[in-house]
Amino acid sequence: MTGGPFAPPEAQAASLSNPQNSTPFDGATVTLRVSEARVEDVGHAVARLAPADLLCIGAKPGDVLKITGGTVAVGRAEISDDAHEGTVQIDGTCRSNCSAGLQEQVTVTPVETQAAVAVRFTPMWVGAAPATIAPDRMLEDLVGIPVVTGCTVRVPTFAKAVNFHVVRTIPSGPVVIGKRTDIRVVEGEQTPARAPAVSYEDIGGLEREVARVREIVELPLKYSHIFERLGILAPKGVLLYGAPGTGKTLLARAVAAESRVHFIHLNGPEIMRKFYGESEAKLREVFEEAARHAPAILFIDEIDAVAPKRAEVTGEVEKRVVAQLLSLMDGFVARGHVIVIGATNIPETLDPALRRPGRFDREIEIGVPNTQARLQILRIHTRAMPLAPDVDLREIAELSHGFVGADLEALGQEVGMIALRGFLAGLPLGMDGATSTELGALQVTRENFLAGLKDVEPSATREFYIEKSETTFASLGGLDEVKRMLDAVVEHSHLHAEIYEKFGLAPPRGILLVGPSGTGKTAMARALSGEKQLPLIAIDGPQLYSKWLGDSERALREVFKKARRAAPCVLFFDSIDALAPRFGADQSTTDVYRRILSQLLREIDNLRDVKGVILLAATDRPERIEPALLRSGRFDYILPFAKPGVADRATIIQLCCRHVPLSTDIDFKELAGRMEGFTGADIESLCKKATLSAIVEIQRGTRLAPFVVTRGDFLAVLEAERSSPKQSNAKSEQGSAAGDLYRDVFTSTKY
Repeated sequence: MTGGPFAPPEAQAASLSNPQNSTPFDGATVTLRVSEARVEDVGHAVARLAPADLLCIGAKPGDVLKITGGTVAVGRAEISDDAHEGTVQIDGTCRSNCSAGLQEQVTVTPVETQAAVAVRFTPMWVGAAPATIAPDRMLEDLVGIPVVTGCTVRVPTFAKAVNFHVVRTIPSGPVVIGKRTDIRVVEGEQTPARAPAVSYEDIGGLEREVARVREIVELPLKYSHIFERLGILAPKGVLLYGAPGTGKTLLARAVAAESRVHFIHLNGPEIMRKFYGESEAKLREVFEEAARHAPAILFIDEIDAVAPKRAEVTGEVEKRVVAQLLSLMDGFVARGHVIVIGATNIPETLDPALRRPGRFDREIEIGVPNTQARLQILRIHTRAMPLAPDVDLREIAELSHGFVGADLEALGQEVGMIALRGFLAGLPLGMDGATSTELGALQVTRENFLAGLKDVEPSATREFYIEKSETTFASLGGLDEVKRMLDAVVEHSHLHAEIYEKFGLAPPRGILLVGPSGTGKTAMARALSGEKQLPLIAIDGPQLYSKWLGDSERALREVFKKARRAAPCVLFFDSIDALAPRFGADQSTTDVYRRILSQLLREIDNLRDVKGVILLAATDRPERIEPALLRSGRFDYILPFAKPGVADRATIIQLCCRHVPLSTDIDFKELAGRMEGFTGADIESLCKKATLSAIVEIQRGTRLAPFVVTRGDFLAVLEAERSSPKQSNAKSEQGSAAGDLYRDVFTSTKY
């Protein structure tokens, strides 16, 4: 096929430079280095150049450029503000058309084009079509895109974009698709190569990881003679590990597609067979196939199913398969230019012999994305979505703590379904479908995203409850000094850790909240989470204990592991004295307490290299906590919570009654003066009881409307609270009266 991406470069260059097809501008040709495209440019055949480079070739934004690498592609010129001079930003489809990878050189020159009268496409997927494709729907996505016979175009018609091969254009040569172009999909011969279904632009938030994997994979395949000159062996394998859904398989597929090498995807459990020797034979066959198609990438997903620790498995089959894999990767039989990529989410279960250099030369963690990475992923999954003007993807990224790439993709699906349900509910009765005008008005709104966030649960924190607190420091009365200290410690040491790094200081590790029960320690932890907009992981000490040996320590390890994945977050241990009690010389202790304490100390010490995990703990019995836990470097700050003073009590009463109608005779300071020795929890309980008392009197008809809580209601409840515990009969009557009050309230239909 003349001029196609798989034809010789000379034939393609002649096709594009033929005077009958196109006439070059007077501009010059410039050699540029290829770099990644912007997310919004994917599938639109856009080539972004620095202003100086555009000026050099005599082109302006909107002109069509001929991009020549191993083959020839066309793209629409645009100005790039973030690219350096000497680079051109093109997407994976355009890179495939010109047979150039990232950081490779291409020549760019402007060409004259004509309006396309007709374009014929043939599908490039393998197997059945993903859906029925309407040509008018395709045309909406392809208007303004330059094409040439033999090139590939990417159509984002569906949630997963599909590729089409251009088999014919009228007129011939470079043309630009317009609104009146006749577009048809025809059956054609299968092309010998495929455009990449996944490119680097489909991966968000993994720039560093992509660069490291490319270094391992592309350099040995493209520059093997350089390794020979240096006298070193090229890397042979890379292990990707991380939480499920973070993009390990997607990264391997993108590297294989961009490297344009043979790719073999093998799931770990597929190797196992029931007959003796079959599993090892299957493994040898896979490596032999990769060697026959070298250069090749062999991707073993869920490799922990193939190579578990031999010391911990009981079956002989597993041990033989591990030994076979080790020998194949060790190079006893030369495997040529075959790179092995393994992926697992539990690397600690792999056999140690597999993880040594020479087998897997590099281990790369694919972590849970941070806010900026989530923003990039959201832009990828919403680039074909009609977003309303009120949608701020940065806000959605900040609200999606703990979401991995798969969760964000599921969020996009859920948000689309929510918008669809609302759209269908608004259609008039009796209509079988929507008109094009109604479909054009369909948009995804901010409310759809907020509703979707409630339905999609993040994978990184799915095994335990993660709280998004609604309270802030303003919701708590008093404790001003504690608020100031928490704000300073968290803001400067965790959210702005670069200040400590500048002066070579280690940021504070943990904060212990100490005070009597009811003084607001747990409420302060939730308020800190809401004030800093950080997810809260609240753990009660007793819930980690198990009767099975080792389960408690494993549960504690999982808590810290999940907290590191969900960072930045607040990890709060309530009643930590139950988790780490003091051991005295005359105290009989059990092994489980000592093991949990040892595990807790080690996990806290391991937080020194983790940024964003704010460790909080609370206790009302600090004298019962093991001193090793309280030393500097573990809990650096101990914040005391005292019973509130008069001013603080008045503030707490005001906050507790902010939604309650109060009579004009109530003086908060006077009531606070009568509550000497009350904690915040006591005051909150008293306010609830006073309100309940007023409700019951209205219900019984002993008080006239409108409903207000009076000073007498507070004083009556306060007097009952002050009554002596020795007056058992009074207490019994009070309890009976309280039961009557609750019974009257909950059986009422009016309140």
